Amino acid sequence: MTTTAEHLRNALDGRWRDVKNEMRERLSDEVFRPHFTPNTVIARTKVNEQLRIMAAAGAAEDGFRKEHGGTGDVGAAITRIEMLAMSDLSLMVKAGVQWGLFGGAIENLGTERHHRKYVRRIIDCDLLGCFAMTETGHGSNVQALETTATYDPATREFVIHSPTPTSRKDYIGGAAQTARMAAVFAQLITHEDGAPVQHGVHCLLVPLRDEDGNDLPGVTTSDNDYKGGLPGVDNGRIMFDHVRVPRENLLNRYGDVSEDGTYTSPIESPGRRFFTMLGTLVRGRVTVGGSASAAARVALDIATRYALQRRQFSGPGDDDTEVLIMDYLVHQRRLFPLIAESYALQFAQNELVAKCHDLQSQDDPDPEEQRELEARAAGLKAVGTWHASRAIQESREACGGAGYMGENRLVGLRGDIDVFTTFEGDNTVMLQQVAKGLLTAYADDVRSMSPVEWVRFAANTVGTRVLKRTAAQPIIQTILDNRQDSEEEGSLFNRGTQLQMFSDREEYVLSSVARHLQGKSKEMSEFDAYNAVQDHVLHTARAHIDRVILEAFVAGIDACPDEEAAHILGMVCDLYALSVIERDEAWFIKHRFLSTERAKAVTRGINERCRTLRPYAELLVDGFGIPEQLRDAEMLHPERILQAD
Repeated sequence: MTTTAEHLRNALDGRWRDVKNEMRERLSDEVFRPHFTPNTVIARTKVNEQLRIMAAAGAAEDGFRKEHGGTGDVGAAITRIEMLAMSDLSLMVKAGVQWGLFGGAIENLGTERHHRKYVRRIIDCDLLGCFAMTETGHGSNVQALETTATYDPATREFVIHSPTPTSRKDYIGGAAQTARMAAVFAQLITHEDGAPVQHGVHCLLVPLRDEDGNDLPGVTTSDNDYKGGLPGVDNGRIMFDHVRVPRENLLNRYGDVSEDGTYTSPIESPGRRFFTMLGTLVRGRVTVGGSASAAARVALDIATRYALQRRQFSGPGDDDTEVLIMDYLVHQRRLFPLIAESYALQFAQNELVAKCHDLQSQDDPDPEEQRELEARAAGLKAVGTWHASRAIQESREACGGAGYMGENRLVGLRGDIDVFTTFEGDNTVMLQQVAKGLLTAYADDVRSMSPVEWVRFAANTVGTRVLKRTAAQPIIQTILDNRQDSEEEGSLFNRGTQLQMFSDREEYVLSSVARHLQGKSKEMSEFDAYNAVQDHVLHTARAHIDRVILEAFVAGIDACPDEEAAHILGMVCDLYALSVIERDEAWFIKHRFLSTERAKAVTRGINERCRTLRPYAELLVDGFGIPEQLRDAEMLHPERILQAD
């Protein structure tokens, strides 16, 4: 008989639950037991060993197409790497670089000659590689990378060069030690009539080291050494001094150079070509957000279980028994909203992974669907990694001094997760990408309107394209149609009211930022106009992603077949929705979507949901499905202290 905890776990696991259960079994092997160490030699050695064990077990094959030697199960590939985050974020990053970024670049940007030569070796870890995009001077602005790849028709080679100190490839996972080859992003240059012509950023394969691990001629690698976390990842720097590689090393799916130096591309527009190339690599961003959320769930699992055994201060009456810290409302307030957000994010991640799988399994995906995937991946990556940083830090503090001990996992998780907010895209930039996508859709709706029509439109709606629903479309509409809102406190637990408040906020802030942009564009340059409203832009993106997450949660509850589990999920969803409203309470009040009295009711509602969820505290983290070995914090085993004494 399936328990309520198992129903919760199955609901959270989603479409690839079988893969997750298989990974839980694998990660229960002693070799994957978490072991905190700041020693980079030990940590890197361990991660490399684990990576090869995963490769030998066929863990990488899902990420590559059948015709290239894989299984073509994109969703399973993302899921496997996310699950590695529960064991060691260094291992997750190492696997993501090898199979997701380096391997993904070759499969998605290369052609048959590259697939035939490299993919099987990458799957088997026979060829270890790295993904050399970021430079010291350019991270988010990839179009402005300075590394050059100049074609020499006399030798039929590309000359890879780092022309400035800021063109150094930096923070590259694998570059310090293990990578033998790099997928290098560089400005591709050919010559016409003796004059150089730039064709924008392209990707080329550049060998870095010989079989003995020595830098090849013209290549200089160095070690980033100690970082804030991820000791098992050998991040490094790369400089190129006129390194020559064969013409065939250009990954030429979207741009090619003939032997005589003629450049051709199936995509005429350089801008569209660039974004199409980057769009094929969206899987990395999807994986980073999901992996961060997985790490957050580990931390919350540990902190919750600690709160269910740790006691502080005597309760009322003559009994000297101290009170469990989880029985204090303030402690519930620390952990339960974060647990609720973890549930919400996982349901949204499930939808995102499914969308990524479905699109990347097609030979010719719909461009609009691809753009929507990229925007949603950017937004959920930002929200998920910020959540992970906050949740892990709060979990650490909630465990007091014990949480600061390396043996209890939280300090290691805190260091490792920190960089997730900036790699695969700085979060602030990611939210701008989301908002720009929304504004573009908005502009398409209003481009042909007269000024009078524009004002009327902007004051009332942002168009159906903006509020394109998630997988919950039919459920949401039914809930909204049947809702009966009122000023009564209980109405805040009405799902229709919650959904409407989230939708109303998104519509309002989007129409508002569009009006601001239109007004300011008459007074200043486009850059200055956009720069002047960036606070509104970020708020717009966050409102959109919050709505997407809530709708995914609603869909997840609807799909849960067990009545008791669905009831618990409903209370967790209430807590998530009210916590988001409370976080943006000032905006709701200022714009008269919430009266001051009703705002107080939001706070009371959160407290009420915390109290009603208290009996389910352990059940909620059981639903996360963290393997016992991966939550093996010493503070959860006081009997070991007695044995040691």
